[in-house]
Amino acid sequence: YSPIDQVDISIDMCGLHFKNPFGLASATAATTGEMIRRGFEAGWSFAVTKTFSLEKDLITNVSPRIVRGSVSNHIFGPGQSSFTNIELISDKSAAYWCGCVRELVTDYPENVLIASIMCSFDKDDWTNLAKMAEAAGAHALELNLSCPHGMGERGMGLACGQNADMVRSICQWVRAAIKIPFFAKLTPNVTDIRDIASAAKEGGANGVTAINTVSSLQHVDGDGVAWPNVGSSKRTTYGGMSGNATRPIALAKVSAIANRLPGFPIMATGGIDSADVTLSFVHCGASLVQVCSAIQNQDLTVVQDYITGLRTLLYLRARGDLENWTRQSPPTGTLPLKHSMKDIEDIVKDIPHFGPFEKQRIEARATVLKNYEPAKAQHTRHTAVAKVDTPPKLADQLGKALGRITNWGDLEIKDQVLAVVDQSLCINCGKCYMTCNDTGYQAIEFDPDTHQPLILETCTGCALCIAVCPIPDCITLVPRPAGFKPNRGIAPTAKLNPKFNPLDTLPEE
Repeated sequence: YSPIDQVDISIDMCGLHFKNPFGLASATAATTGEMIRRGFEAGWSFAVTKTFSLEKDLITNVSPRIVRGSVSNHIFGPGQSSFTNIELISDKSAAYWCGCVRELVTDYPENVLIASIMCSFDKDDWTNLAKMAEAAGAHALELNLSCPHGMGERGMGLACGQNADMVRSICQWVRAAIKIPFFAKLTPNVTDIRDIASAAKEGGANGVTAINTVSSLQHVDGDGVAWPNVGSSKRTTYGGMSGNATRPIALAKVSAIANRLPGFPIMATGGIDSADVTLSFVHCGASLVQVCSAIQNQDLTVVQDYITGLRTLLYLRARGDLENWTRQSPPTGTLPLKHSMKDIEDIVKDIPHFGPFEKQRIEARATVLKNYEPAKAQHTRHTAVAKVDTPPKLADQLGKALGRITNWGDLEIKDQVLAVVDQSLCINCGKCYMTCNDTGYQAIEFDPDTHQPLILETCTGCALCIAVCPIPDCITLVPRPAGFKPNRGIAPTAKLNPKFNPLDTLPEE
């Protein structure tokens, strides 16, 4: 036990109390009531049942139907960055799920259970199923208006969720039928998800879940056969991609909804696999997060890592002596050293890290170290905890990033930067040079002998070199001392001349 355990990560939303923001998504981790029970025992605060329907809409799944994504390349086993499935909703009856709901809400009074339901565009169907789930004791409902495969062909899921008018009507029907809160689960496979979210709110929804899986086709082999494929004909269909590969899409959709509809409750799902990712979604306006693919990569116990990690992230914000930490990682760079040790680093910083140069570095260090007296404590050890302010509550972090997420036209075009290489960290791999030369602005020179990169004044500050550098903080961005003037190639004409020909400005051969 430590002060970290006292940090409040509970959330109140729509009149419901969640002891932490982590829940099981309406997916494979919630296939049965027993699996949800095990999830609650593991520490998940809430769960959304696998989507169920009326008996007339019961389904039978095909096989195979859940495969690893292609964006992980040839990585096999756990750690997949995505999965794709062509699984439909639950193949279990509404009667089964209503029975599970009754048992779970009785046995786990401190947890929240949300029933996921789906119907076609039929008022009576939505009314009857919503009332059935409410009568079973569900704390809230989630309307699945977004399944991207199979169900849309039946006039359900995506077929409803891509039409704002249909979403609005369905929400109105459900609002008139029940008193408990309900959320519309939205698809990212639309032109503008904000319009769909607005329609859900207008229809009476208490909030939305964003996002469902992304329509995709993952694998096609050398013989033109896709995976997964079904039956002797080896046919496939477009499936739903989940996992970390969808996270940037989910963050964009969640923040867009939150900026369009301030204060409107959002449950986020799509690539949540850690505490710091969870905090990113909270900062983008989501009160709660739903998880499945990360569980597929490991098991239900991952929630304990998330709980401890999230509390730690908030605790760090109360520690003034750790303010330079990035999330849960200490600052990159050398340890605090005496001035004489800095002199050593100044001597060797311009000597490369490979071949005969490495021997030269070692000899240079050894020469200076002969007369060097190390400090008593080279490593920073936090033996005594500094004064700790009251850690912020998770609820206080909601929407923290939204004010900085804006239109391109609102960005500061005058505040330009350029890249700088820390030669003491550089491993002389040349990747920054290759990338800038072949896909950037040819703003890096590469010494043919020392393999040291040199950033030129023509650097445009695009940061592509940082994206491909394998060493954290080896390349950083600093303010450009003088104003930035883009290279226009050919200077634009002062006045529009319909007879102007750029070729006329080229020098004669």
